[in-house]
Amino acid sequence: MNIFPAIDIIGGKVVRLAEGDYNRAKQYEIGPEEAAAEFAAAGAKYLHAVDLDGAKSGRTENAALIGKIAKESGLFVETGGGIRTEETAERYLSAGVQRVILGTAAVENFALVRALAKKYPESVAVGVDARNGKVAVRGWLETTKTDAFSFCEKLRDAGVKYVVYTDISKDGMLSGANLEIYGKLAGIEGLNITASGGITYVEEIRALKRLGIYGAIVGKAMYEGKLPLKEALSAAEE
Repeated sequence: MNIFPAIDIIGGKVVRLAEGDYNRAKQYEIGPEEAAAEFAAAGAKYLHAVDLDGAKSGRTENAALIGKIAKESGLFVETGGGIRTEETAERYLSAGVQRVILGTAAVENFALVRALAKKYPESVAVGVDARNGKVAVRGWLETTKTDAFSFCEKLRDAGVKYVVYTDISKDGMLSGANLEIYGKLAGIEGLNITASGGITYVEEIRALKRLGIYGAIVGKAMYEGKLPLKEALSAAEE
């Protein structure tokens, strides 16, 4: 299983939200570039970078910073937040980002998902952010009536190979991940699921691996010292 240490960015700074609430953002002293370098030094191969400003505004406000990290860190960088057109996706890919994550656009412009999944099957993922089982959009500020699990099946049928599934109620709460939903999602044949939201304990890394989950994103628990990155990496390789 692959471990994706996370860098969430607001105004060029590393932050973590609680349950997707921008008003409950905690800023960390470490900068995004320094964090990426530390992750690489710890043995990480992947990085999950999110432009939270862009997720809210629909503009890639931290694109230059993320592109710089992609070029200089030596990590496989996937990024999301404000990627709502083919042009924007291709600009990120041209800048050295290895995988772009569509969120709001996947719900509001499904034709774009189909087109990009066909054109860049290994370089496109969809972020499915779920609140009470329903898909949330626009930086998690709006909750739709779309069932999150069914939407994942629809994405698979459209040719999408990678989904980052976040249980918003768990995100940033240091209370553990929703292992039940990941067990269910693991049954969608042909879809690589990355678990996101609330992963706090090394035992959860092992459990997700047993379920056959493709990747796990570690964020607040890592920054708070509850789940050291090296421990998560070791558990994923066991």
